[in-house]
Amino acid sequence: MKTIIAAVDFSENSVNAANYAADMACATGYDLMLVNICPDVIPLAEAPAAFYSLEKLLEDAEKEMDKLRDAIVTRTLGKIKVSGIVKRGDIIEGLRECCLDNNTYALVMGREDMGPLERLVLGSRTVSAVQHLSCPLIAVPPDAKFTGIRNIGLACDFRDVIETLPVPEIKNLVKETKAALHVLHVSDETGDEFDATTIEESGWFQDMVGDLKPQYHFIKGKDADAGVMDFADKNHLDLLIVIPKKHGLLGRLLQHSHSKSLVLHAHVPVMALHS
Repeated sequence: MKTIIAAVDFSENSVNAANYAADMACATGYDLMLVNICPDVIPLAEAPAAFYSLEKLLEDAEKEMDKLRDAIVTRTLGKIKVSGIVKRGDIIEGLRECCLDNNTYALVMGREDMGPLERLVLGSRTVSAVQHLSCPLIAVPPDAKFTGIRNIGLACDFRDVIETLPVPEIKNLVKETKAALHVLHVSDETGDEFDATTIEESGWFQDMVGDLKPQYHFIKGKDADAGVMDFADKNHLDLLIVIPKKHGLLGRLLQHSHSKSLVLHAHVPVMALHS
């Protein structure tokens, strides 16, 4: 049985993401595992007002996990298997171990509601997970609810599609959900013409996913990420797929800049699929 893993720190956003994961598990019939990682070193900005020992933090986390697990069992009417574990150590490494030890369908994380200064100082756990974990990861915006997946967007720059496009995973997702697939060709190019590489790669792309009968859309310009988010909102996408590549679209968007990041700012859940 496949497992949906929900990373929780018991904040409002992570609990919302856990509920999203629970409703997705009900829709798919998969198991749900709630995971909390207690870091050995707590960032100063996240330290509690009163001093807590790590043992006390683990004890409190176990209590919170029991409460959350019971709440989700009640929410889902016992239709799915729900487990919860609390671990100690590095958050990203702990999540990596959980994903490797289970037949993971996806890792679900609540997107942090952080300001620019906090992201600069603390970084983003969600972005770090996208960059360092290879399992499918769904970043859930605050207040997003799972209501089924009917429209899926795939943001693609039509570069190195044969080497980087995870075709089996995309096909399985689309066929499993019976969703309509919208391919968003994202480009910094301007004007009506495409370069030869784009034309060639688009042909390969069509050969690989043409049986899904996708609809193609073209988003051009220097502020492409804003264009993608605008499309997602206007076309009621339920899920936006991005393919992280070192020098690709997401790689650029994850850099600290004035440009908005899909992972940190999109109004719809974003799924990162690695090649």
